[in-house]
This record gives sequence, C-alpha cells and structure tokens, in this order.
Amino acid sequence: MSNNSALIDVTKYHGTGNDFIIVDATNRIPNRRAFAKVHCNRDTGVSHDTTDRRGADGVLFLTLKQQRTPIRVEMKLIQPDGSTAAMCGNGARVAAAWAAEREEATKVIVETPAGARRATLSDTTVTIEMGTPAFTPSQVPLATDRDTALINEQVGSLSVTAVNTGVPHAVAMVDDIDSISLNDIAPPIRHASMFPAGVNVTLGELTGAAQFRQRTYERGVESETRSCGTGAVAVGAVARRLGIVETDTPITVRPPGGELRVSVVSDQSATLTGSVEREFQTELSVVTESPTHSKTSSTTQPGSSDSDPDSDSSSGPGSEQNPKSVSNSLQDNVTR
Repeated sequence: MSNNSALIDVTKYHGTGNDFIIVDATNRIPNRRAFAKVHCNRDTGVSHDTTDRRGADGVLFLTLKQQRTPIRVEMKLIQPDGSTAAMCGNGARVAAAWAAEREEATKVIVETPAGARRATLSDTTVTIEMGTPAFTPSQVPLATDRDTALINEQVGSLSVTAVNTGVPHAVAMVDDIDSISLNDIAPPIRHASMFPAGVNVTLGELTGAAQFRQRTYERGVESETRSCGTGAVAVGAVARRLGIVETDTPITVRPPGGELRVSVVSDQSATLTGSVEREFQTELSVVTESPTHSKTSSTTQPGSSDSDPDSDSSSGPGSEQNPKSVSNSLQDNVTR
C-alpha cells in the first residue's frame, strides 16, 4: 500500500446497526474500491474512541443536489469486498438523514442505481420507499431456464422463497432463528446456480401477530450483518406471499441491530421505517492501492475491479427503473 498520506473528513452513521462510512463525493477518491476494502475491514478498519466496533458494512459516496426541491442526494455504495451495490435500504435511509441534516429538510429524494427513492424524516426516524417487491424469475433474477417463481423450495439446506426488493433475497421462514449458524449455511445458497447474480440469504421467524425476527447474510459483505433493510422488506413480502400475514398488514421486523417497520401493499411501493444515528466524524487516509492480503479482497465478485467505480456499468442513479431493468443491472453489479 502506498501514497496514503492524504486525509479526508468522513462521518460514520448507522441504521439499526447497519453501519456506513459517509464520504462527501466532492472529495476525490482515486480508488473507491481500495478505500472501502481497507476502511470497512472489521479487524483493522475505521475506529473511534466512542465505540469498540471497527470497520463498516460499506462506504456511501454522497452528492448533495441542493438546487432541487425536494433536495436530492445521489448515493453510490461500495461494499467491503469492493463491489458496488444498486440498492441498500438502510444505506438509503442513512443517506437521507445525512442530506436532511445539512439542509434542515424533512423530505429527501435518494437517487440510487435502482431508481429514485423518496424519504421522509421525523426526529431520528427515516421512512423510505423501497419499490415493489418482485417474484418473477427474470426480475429476481433466477437461472435463465426457470420460468416460474421460486416459492418455498429447497436450495442448499433451507427452504427458500426468492424475491427482489431492490436486490435479490432468498428468504427462509424458520421456527427457531437462533439455532441456525447462518455464516455456515448461507454461502452455498448465496452462490447457488439458481441465482446467476448471487443472492442475499435472509431468515425470518414469526414471533407474534405481524411480528418477525430477521437475520441476513449479505452479499458483498459476505457475512451476517446487524441489520439489512432490503432483507426486512423481503421478510414482509414473503410473509404476505405465503399467507403468514394478512394482505397489506404492516409488520414489525427485528434484526439483531434494532427494530424496523415494513409496509408491503399491493401494486404500491413498499416502505421501510427505522432509526438512524450519527456515530462520529473522523479523518481517513485516501487509499490508492488495494490490500493484497485482506480478507475482503478475496471475495470480490466477477465484474468488479480496483479501478474507480465512477466508470462502472451501473445504470444512472437519477433514472426510475422498472423491476426488469433493475434485475438486468444486477448481472453487472454485485448488490445487497
């Protein structure tokens, strides 16, 4: 590693434990993937004396567009393995909170590669539109020879239902969520041939009327995270599809990091609501070369490189995409 003497200001936020380093994208980072691999590392990454937790679940590069009403913020997420993400529910909520704090706004539009998402803020709570969950094979996406939805079928050691909530999830409804070693059983499902672009692996357990616990193994992080917003929406969408909850019933989802509220309504955008917290501000080095022996570098996905992802092939964040175009973009971007 070389030429890391330059420092930039960053801020650390989390949404129900899903934590992100925020970089104002006006700061030039020559190699964003290398920056994310180094500073997100859970053993050696970003640290602060206010917390004993190192690293992060990703880096959000944010561009504030103040001339628009409501204000807009462009979000690009680089994951710990250096791959790019088209959508991240908690990341989008964090991006909205960051933008709103600067402009004293209560409404923000977050522009992501998966489309523009409207966010509403109240104190420390952020609600964001998540798009319409999709189960059709081409939208998840599933293997090209598959022409029916994957509903409650065995993949690896779990019976899963596949849904795209901005990114693909294989959701298993289980009776005892704590009895499962998710980091052990998820990788074969995450890499299964059924999912040509890979998949996040999410567990849901019904604990009461419209109440669920959730755990998610995230693609791009390649481990279980404390919270996953698209995973929470996936639990709601699958619970509705399987008839576990009544149609259009809002649900509460509790990942390890906190509590999220999810609404999945017919033919409307799902919504995700939860808290966002600003953790600390610090300075980080501008990394110009990727670590050669880091744990995360070995999990970089096909199509990723260590060049600046400003030149990657993900679709423009200002465009509203239909689910099919989102699923097509997953072929070129490893997403959460």
